Amino acid sequence: MKPVVIVTSPQLSDTGKKVLRDAGAEVSYMSEINEDILATRLASGGINAVLMRGSPPFTRRVLESAKDLKIIAKHGAGIDSVDLDIATARGIVVMNAGDANADPVVEVTIGMMLALARDLPRLDRTLKSGTWEKPRYLGREFRGRVVGIVGYGQIGRRVAKLAAALGAKVVIYTRSRPADTGGAEVEDNLDRLLARVDVLSLHCGLNEKTRGMIGARELGLMKRDAILINTARGPVVDEAALVDALKNGRLAGAGLDVFAKEPTDPKNPLFALDNVIVAPHVAAMTHEALARMGTIAATHIVDWLERGVCDRANLINPAVLDRVRAS
Repeated sequence: MKPVVIVTSPQLSDTGKKVLRDAGAEVSYMSEINEDILATRLASGGINAVLMRGSPPFTRRVLESAKDLKIIAKHGAGIDSVDLDIATARGIVVMNAGDANADPVVEVTIGMMLALARDLPRLDRTLKSGTWEKPRYLGREFRGRVVGIVGYGQIGRRVAKLAAALGAKVVIYTRSRPADTGGAEVEDNLDRLLARVDVLSLHCGLNEKTRGMIGARELGLMKRDAILINTARGPVVDEAALVDALKNGRLAGAGLDVFAKEPTDPKNPLFALDNVIVAPHVAAMTHEALARMGTIAATHIVDWLERGVCDRANLINPAVLDRVRAS
């Protein structure tokens, strides 16, 4: 029987399409997505797999309506919009694309760090407005600065490695001490980390523990000349508190690829600040990464539906395997 797959986007890479096409899958694409639409679509039955692009709401209601769903394969890394407990209870495998999009996110992260550390956004604006600052400008090198990494997964590890290669002192904050720190120091107290860093780079997932993790109190612990980079998830940072800290000189700058609400309001007060670099959640969006993510997500679906095998390294809810075997 042909697997039936829905893609929560109007698009998928040609390589991903080929994997599904070669498996004889019947594929449909979604352009409008919300909880009601997903619940109705899955309740109709016959849908075996979801190739999940973006962060559509796979809530308890949506998953309990899914009569025949066997797998959700994320086109990327973040699965915070999926109720994993319900998915596991219903025998639905949840997988991500591992490190397929890690390198482009790292590139944007490092690029934002260097640009803000060397005042490039401000210098660009002042020069274009007619001010030649050379006679009085003195900057500060990136080399020797303390870079704090919050979240030491595939992206955090790569950022730490590159920052160290550029001469920064890297300090990792993580709840579990990694086996390989790459020579970086590990700090198990977030407050101590915040007080030390010149650059804070966020690479943690979004969950109840990390939502709002960086708020007014935490920003107040940081150095006044520190910068914050967030290429993880917008709600990890209290956006209003960040705006206030940037406006009032309690933080030197911020580089943001993610926001509290996406798409963000065009009148977001962050956009009016000269010490902020912003991008519309596109750090992972390269031709190469899209091809990798599409291929990996499609392969996860085919492997599970046709052969009942999965790549354990990319399996988010391993407890589901016991559930599936017992059914």
